[in-house]
Amino acid sequence: MVIPAPSGLSAAEAAVRLERDGANLLPQKPPVPLWRRVMAQLRDPLIVVLLVAAALTIVTGDWTDTAVIMLVVVVNTSVGVAQEVRADRAITALSQLTAPVARVIRDGSQAQVPAADVVVGDLLVLAEGDIIVADATVVESAALLIDESSLTGESAPVDKAGDDPVSSGTVVVRGRGRAVVTAVGAASASGRIASMMVKGAGLTPLQRRLMGVGRLLAGITVLLSAVVLALGLVRGQPVELMVVTAISLVVAAVPESLPAVVTLSLALGARRMAARNALVRRLSAVETLGSVTVLATDKTGTLTEGRMVTRHLWTPTGEATITGSGYAPDGEVVADGSLGGAGLTDLLTATVLCNDSRLSPPQDTGEEWTALGDPTEAALLAAAAKLDLDREELQGRFPRVAERPFDSERKRMSTVHRLPGGHGRVICKGAPEALLHPPVLVDDPVLLARAAERAEQLAQAGYRVLAVASTDLDTVPETVWESGLSLLGLVAILDPPRPAAAAAIAACKQAGIRPLLITGDHPGTARAVATDLGIIAAGDPVVDCRDPAAPDQAAAGVYARATPEQKLEIIQELRDRGETLAMTGDGVNDGPALRRADIGVAMGKRGTEVARQAADLVLADDNLDTVVAAVEEGRRVYANIRRFLVYGLSGGAAEIAVMLLGPFVGLALPLLPAQILWINLLTHGLPGVALGGEPTVPGAMTTPPRPPTQSILGAGLWQRVIRIAVVLTAVTLGVALWADLTGRPWQSMAFFALGATQLGVALGSRTRPGSLANPMLLFAVAGAFVLQLAGLYMPPLRELLGTEPLPLGDLLIVTALSTLGYAAVRLDRILHRSRPPQPLPPGAPAHAHQPGHSDQSRA
Repeated sequence: MVIPAPSGLSAAEAAVRLERDGANLLPQKPPVPLWRRVMAQLRDPLIVVLLVAAALTIVTGDWTDTAVIMLVVVVNTSVGVAQEVRADRAITALSQLTAPVARVIRDGSQAQVPAADVVVGDLLVLAEGDIIVADATVVESAALLIDESSLTGESAPVDKAGDDPVSSGTVVVRGRGRAVVTAVGAASASGRIASMMVKGAGLTPLQRRLMGVGRLLAGITVLLSAVVLALGLVRGQPVELMVVTAISLVVAAVPESLPAVVTLSLALGARRMAARNALVRRLSAVETLGSVTVLATDKTGTLTEGRMVTRHLWTPTGEATITGSGYAPDGEVVADGSLGGAGLTDLLTATVLCNDSRLSPPQDTGEEWTALGDPTEAALLAAAAKLDLDREELQGRFPRVAERPFDSERKRMSTVHRLPGGHGRVICKGAPEALLHPPVLVDDPVLLARAAERAEQLAQAGYRVLAVASTDLDTVPETVWESGLSLLGLVAILDPPRPAAAAAIAACKQAGIRPLLITGDHPGTARAVATDLGIIAAGDPVVDCRDPAAPDQAAAGVYARATPEQKLEIIQELRDRGETLAMTGDGVNDGPALRRADIGVAMGKRGTEVARQAADLVLADDNLDTVVAAVEEGRRVYANIRRFLVYGLSGGAAEIAVMLLGPFVGLALPLLPAQILWINLLTHGLPGVALGGEPTVPGAMTTPPRPPTQSILGAGLWQRVIRIAVVLTAVTLGVALWADLTGRPWQSMAFFALGATQLGVALGSRTRPGSLANPMLLFAVAGAFVLQLAGLYMPPLRELLGTEPLPLGDLLIVTALSTLGYAAVRLDRILHRSRPPQPLPPGAPAHAHQPGHSDQSRA
């Protein structure tokens, strides 16, 4: 039964209480102080090795190398801390964008406010799919059922009535109600638990894999550096010099900035997605999006506009067509000659009374009427308004006294109303297959067969069809009846496809992503929409999930009449076949499916709070093409991380190769420790980080996704590292040998050649060479090149690095030769261009393409 509720707080009183009690936020992990960030950087194994080397040089009195090593430590630590802070700020901004909201009564009117602004005494408005944002006491309820498993561990939902408590963090799974807030923030039930569970976010899967790669590279580098150490000692070099050289080589050869680059790339990628209306809730989603092979979507509001319009009415005596568009009460109800006005009025009156939505008129010039609540019910209100039926007037004459809300199992909603004279009326609306049969209806079987046939025809034409029935009783029943009713008619509602949906589906297919439609709607409606948008061809099968003889689900493109449990089964079957699946959803029943999918995608405008909090990605505009844009951004982030790996690893490999091969060609110690560290500082610093800002590779969305199990070094990356490293090594040793034979300062020329050639590789790694895209990389390379020159011509740096100034002619020669780094990267792309992907066989997973055949694999 419905219990009267208070009118809520005033906005002024709410502001006072918010100031007094604080925001309704759960305990958060305190911000990391600067000194802890610095200490974390100094605990990095490579930094520890550098500090040991610095201590060794202090003991031996080598103040020059001490200064260079400490400079590298300070710069690397500063850059690492700055990148951490920047990434944290980006992630914090994203969390604010996806913060939960609540509906409250303020100043007597319903308003939507951030959950953090809810205060003690607020009157919460609860509906199916809402997450309760604070502890409260129920003051009004209608079949209110709460899932408290997040707090109690009990799987069975609990009925709630007047004066029953509800806890923050629990979920409304059915019904509606209102509740007065009694505790917020840390004082609430979930706040008390959260205060005992505050912990930092873990690493993403990609970050964990890269840590393994880093350990492997470090092991190999240490081994090769030990060989360099042994070779130097055998040739009579000083022990202290060779130890510091080996340590410097270890530090320079391993891209120690990789973890920071990855974190920053993921965070900034998420920021760019937010700018394109895709709000990332979990950082790991950014990397996963790049390997999505299947996009499973629902229909209403995602593929369609979600702006329902009632187009046809059918009653046992005739039919009518309704004109107009949107939710505005503008248009006409045009009946055929056999249809009387009473039948239409009875049908539309029932749809107004058995309805929880409202229509909001435009507030300013140029705005449109909007729906508050379910779009389907709003379309019914708009149709009734065109017959001059007023919602407020009808609900005043026939007040609702009981109800049984819609749920996905019954697929219908029923209400009980008090009529003048003490009589009662039961109204039921829902899916035709849920109503058009005894004992729900008591009409003649011939009439029910006619209605079912007409409903099937309308569904095949792409309409969403509702059946409406009612019965009048002598007294108001104490419980909601759903039997013994009489059919009033059918309502056919059209939800037109979004104009951009067909293009989004085509873009998915072009990118090797298989689109699927999974909906609870009628198979005919699902087929019409899917065929219109290009998800399936005209003759392709549609799986009716209620039909036990349905065809193989794995190969289908459309699933109709799917229950939430069947959605889970479909998702799990696809994942078991090795697909990486993104799933869209908006309802409370979509929560489990969104969690089960690799990427859960919720609707930001019309989605329930449960769906938004269960998802990895929230679409602020509810558009499917936003998912395609997010996939493109995910591919961009992954490609840029691989681009940095090619750049960093090829330079490190070249440094080791130069130090290993130099003694065999007569160069006893090709580079000094300080020179190695200086080159590492310049090349792995800003240019390496700036590579993470490269735009999307041309053609990235015309190739299939990478296999989910593909190594970060796969698809030809490590072979490419070797090829580029060979060029860097050859240029450096070639310059050094020529300079040695001609009596030039060969070590200084090798130093400049190796650094400048690596910067050439950075420029050659750009996705759009010759353009001003990613100007930060251009500035970073230019700055690094100037500092490399400073290492030759500035006296203080010359003293630190042990270099000599080069004559202008020699400098120009080495600079010209360093362009071979740029040429090597560009030529490598031409000679080892990926082959175009082969068409996918029907039903085959997208990752069936051979690894390395995707353009996006070219770092």
